[in-house]
Amino acid sequence: MEEILSSPKKILEIIKKETKEIAEKYGEDRRTKIVVGGVKEFSMEDLVPNEPTIIMSTHDGYIKRMPIDTFKTQARGGKGVVGLTTKEEDVIEHIITTNTHDNMLFFTTRGRVFQLRAYDIPVASRTAKGQALVNFLQLAPNEKVSAIRSMDDISKYKYLVMVTSKGVIKKTSLDDFSNVRASGLIALKIKPDDMLEWVRPSGGADDIAIITSGGQAIRFKESGVRPMGRTASGVRGIKLRSNDSVVGMDVVSPNLISKKVLELLVVAENGLGKRTILTEYKVQGRGGSGIKTMSVTDKTGRIVGASIINNTDEKDLMIISVKGQVVRTPMKTVPTLGRATQGVRLMRFKQDGDKVASMTLL
Repeated sequence: MEEILSSPKKILEIIKKETKEIAEKYGEDRRTKIVVGGVKEFSMEDLVPNEPTIIMSTHDGYIKRMPIDTFKTQARGGKGVVGLTTKEEDVIEHIITTNTHDNMLFFTTRGRVFQLRAYDIPVASRTAKGQALVNFLQLAPNEKVSAIRSMDDISKYKYLVMVTSKGVIKKTSLDDFSNVRASGLIALKIKPDDMLEWVRPSGGADDIAIITSGGQAIRFKESGVRPMGRTASGVRGIKLRSNDSVVGMDVVSPNLISKKVLELLVVAENGLGKRTILTEYKVQGRGGSGIKTMSVTDKTGRIVGASIINNTDEKDLMIISVKGQVVRTPMKTVPTLGRATQGVRLMRFKQDGDKVASMTLL
């Protein structure tokens, strides 16, 4: 041993021998690659897997991204789980399912549009508040995001149909939104007392349905709305009664309506809801008052969300309350009822005074 320690040459020979034995026993091929012509510049897209995700934003402008399996399916009428820790008086407004590599269009209440990649929105836990949208979008004071659309979902359509809370409607070519600047673009010229709230893609020959908080609904031909440029103001979509406002709109195919596979889903603020076959809503002229879609009473509260669904799809309904409670239930458990009915209990609240804030389909 002393002979080895006193000879640097012998020490190196032993190290060489043992290193070779380790390499032969545990060695594997090099994983890194040498690229001819220099080092490749990586983008954020190269580092983020393209996978389904949920994007959730609140009324006060907070946003976060979560895995698609964050919320487990539950039975109708359940109490659910907490989906977001909101600050006092904040409510969840938007839940979008998309893929992490998709471009997202953000439409604001003042009629402007911005663009972000889904992966630009930070991932957060189920109960986290998220980050403020003003960190990502150049929003003006008192301007809020009112509609979020995935470009991957709408790229096969021709137009975007926009509706305001006061019933104004406008249709604009999708090509006008292909190049959205970082500072935003004008999507709709809007009056100071009105707000842009809904944006849906259309094919040019569809029907349009508009639903109000007071329980009225109108269905008319898309052809009744001519295409307009981005800076145009739009035309009247529905005539509102006093203290009424639009709470939902959708664009639907007349072919699917005739097959009786499309239904209007409505959810009221006290947790009641239902589905109604869309053929019960006759086609009217644009700008009328519509017909009754729900018997709005003190028991139901006013309608807070409405959407057209295909009853052949195996989708889930997710309802979120003002205080952050979430229920996810299969759509097939929501009954199909007539236009003038109140609906059934879809959500029971854990806290007194809580109400439904928003709904979405997954």
